[in-house]
Amino acid sequence: MTKFIDAIVEHGLTVRFEDMPPQAVLAVKTFLLDTIGVGIAGANAPLAKTIRDSASRWADGGRSNVWGRHSVKTSAANAAFINGFQIHCQEYDCVHEPAVVHPLATILSALMAEIDSQFKSVDGKELAVAMAVAVDFAAGIGVSVSSPLKFFRPANAGIFGATLGISRLRGFDAEKTKNALGYALAFCSGTMQSHVEGKPALPVQIGNGARGAVMACDLAELGMEGPHDSLEGPYGYFALFEDEYDLEPVIQSLGKVWRIAEVSHKPFPTGRAAQGGIVLVQMLKVQGVTIDNLETLTLRAPPIIERLVGRPLVEDMTSNYARLCFQYSGAVALMTGNVTLEDFTDTSLQDEKIHALGQRIVVENDGHPSPSAFAPQTAIAVLKDGKTVEASIDALFGSPASPMSREEHIAKFRSCCAFGWGQNNTQTEDTLIKLTDNLETLDDCAHLSRLATGQET
Repeated sequence: MTKFIDAIVEHGLTVRFEDMPPQAVLAVKTFLLDTIGVGIAGANAPLAKTIRDSASRWADGGRSNVWGRHSVKTSAANAAFINGFQIHCQEYDCVHEPAVVHPLATILSALMAEIDSQFKSVDGKELAVAMAVAVDFAAGIGVSVSSPLKFFRPANAGIFGATLGISRLRGFDAEKTKNALGYALAFCSGTMQSHVEGKPALPVQIGNGARGAVMACDLAELGMEGPHDSLEGPYGYFALFEDEYDLEPVIQSLGKVWRIAEVSHKPFPTGRAAQGGIVLVQMLKVQGVTIDNLETLTLRAPPIIERLVGRPLVEDMTSNYARLCFQYSGAVALMTGNVTLEDFTDTSLQDEKIHALGQRIVVENDGHPSPSAFAPQTAIAVLKDGKTVEASIDALFGSPASPMSREEHIAKFRSCCAFGWGQNNTQTEDTLIKLTDNLETLDDCAHLSRLATGQET
């Protein structure tokens, strides 16, 4: 048996709320609210109804809530699947940049579905700890890796984190938790092919990871033995999904470094790799660059940026493709000064002016040695009169090094709720904000999930 599985299971099952430093507790509250808001917004996204209709065929009855104004209750596994899809389907959910993991899409959808389904109340302190240790696991997997991304780590690392979090909520011992993690490995399947093609299977894989975590814990709870060396075994996670990794620093960091405090907001509903460029375009606009005087715009950035969002703008783009295309999001930012949820409608995606402007944008690999670096980035605008205008950033907006303000965070949450519910619901939004701000005093976290349906105040 290898050391990491023992260390992470012990950490996950024994940490107390009182062990968490204030910055970790604040991050839990911040990204709990952010993720609920993004999940509500996803209820009104393209294909979300298809996902709900598909999942309705897989289970009858249940106590877990589907977020958005649907009044739908289903099994914990199905709710985790649907809400996981809704959280990630608009690329608006938080991200741990060094790990290249969207941890809470998989983790929170699974934990909240689990909490809904339990016959005992889960209080805010216990949810906070379950979230934190789950993120420690999922992000810890990612930060241990030094080779380029091959598989869809947000789903694959996320299922392990979510399984650990649910194991804690169910009161599993170490043996049962390792059995559950063995089945998390068995259900691990996220690939990058849909990213290459710009297809909606990415958020489906997130949903599948969340559902798989619930199923893995169900199997373990009923006595099914699973493989215990699920991470470093000869056919474990790292042998199958990663090339180069070093787990010792991660092991040493447990209980000292809280990965939830390293998570970044997404200020725009696009792939994270496009968001530095959007900010740079906004900076260029302030310096006088316009759609009329621009000749060409080059985004010079680390290799992961070109790899993830350097794809060409094409006709008949889907929203999934466009969210991962900087030619599109950069053109929208230059035209409007922002990129919002409303910029991915069919009308916007077919706008000839955006397409023409996007053809003037290029993403260039700057040769940075790290396969997971998102910064620094520089945008160079060459104007029609021959002048050059530049802007640079050393960190992405929304990251711990360049955080969103409290006001920006709350504004994003409210806009997500309005988008997902189809109308403003200030009273419910205020209640969710108050409950997450005071999470340690909340007696029953299922109240959060009920509020996310828009049916309670």
